[in-house]
Amino acid sequence: MLSPPRAVFFPGSPRNLLQVARAAIVTASDSGIGKATAIALAAGGFDIGITRHSDEDGANETAAEVRGHGRRAEVRQLDLLQLPDAADVIDDLGEALGGVYALVNNAGISRQAPALELAYDDWRATLAVDLDGAFLCAQRAARHMVAAGSGGRIVNVTSVHEHVPLPESVAYVAAKHGLGGVTKQLAVELGEHGITVNAVAPGEIATPMTGNEDVDPHTVDRPGVPGGRAGDAREVASLIAWLCTDDAAFVTGASLPIDGGLLLVAALRNHEQGN
Repeated sequence: MLSPPRAVFFPGSPRNLLQVARAAIVTASDSGIGKATAIALAAGGFDIGITRHSDEDGANETAAEVRGHGRRAEVRQLDLLQLPDAADVIDDLGEALGGVYALVNNAGISRQAPALELAYDDWRATLAVDLDGAFLCAQRAARHMVAAGSGGRIVNVTSVHEHVPLPESVAYVAAKHGLGGVTKQLAVELGEHGITVNAVAPGEIATPMTGNEDVDPHTVDRPGVPGGRAGDAREVASLIAWLCTDDAAFVTGASLPIDGGLLLVAALRNHEQGN
């Protein structure tokens, strides 16, 4: 059963909304973008399913902050290298939370090496977590949404490298390009059920994955990027949270870069090189 209606305030939303409080699952929400997103959604009235790989303390910290907003938090371990059974966690959380209205596919890894040197196991591990796992989690969550008949939101956290290459990252780039395609396909297939599916494509964000954990992004100087700095995980979380509101109901199949203008610079450099 859904919780009673209540006022919901989302970061970045142009107007206040009166909605039914809903449940969201955010994968890899023990730190970084996932943690910030779980907290932003909790502040907006969502009960939160939190998943973590190995950082139990981080996941429990996220849960404490979610509960500090007066929302429920359920924590589960999720290892997307153990597919397809790992996706059972989505069903488990859906049952514990009384449904799934939103899924944020945030879990990801990157095994870097030049394409000619990348081991097959590293290729498969990256695609398993970043593409296979994201698809299976979306599939499970969407089944709950369709069965409930109340619509829903799926947000896939890709990367600017859904759109442009990254040196020595062929598996990561392939997975993120693939997840962009999955986003579009699911948007087409799930639209009739009132489910929107979008991608958020971050550039460099100050998180453990970029080696900038616990760093004020405003102090990370990036003069080659129009924004001039790294991004804050809370900025990405605000965009994701907005995509989960009713105000974003007409946005689907989109990939929204949040990169301080990095993709603009990539396009400019390509033009300057005569391509």
